[in-house]
Amino acid sequence: MAKAKGNRVQVILECTEEPGSSRYSTEKNVKNTTGRLEIKKYNARLRKHTLHREKK
Repeated sequence: MAKAKGNRVQVILECTEEPGSSRYSTEKNVKNTTGRLEIKKYNARLRKHTLHREKK
């Protein structure tokens, strides 16, 4: 029997410099991280690391 994930939800991170060009999916713990995630990730189209924010 599979365990329930609990407080974890799947979120989509989208590039802030050129929206729609790069997206990543990840999970976050809703109890620990109540705000939106902001992580620097690699954007292949721009060929550099850019800020990615959680998309609603």
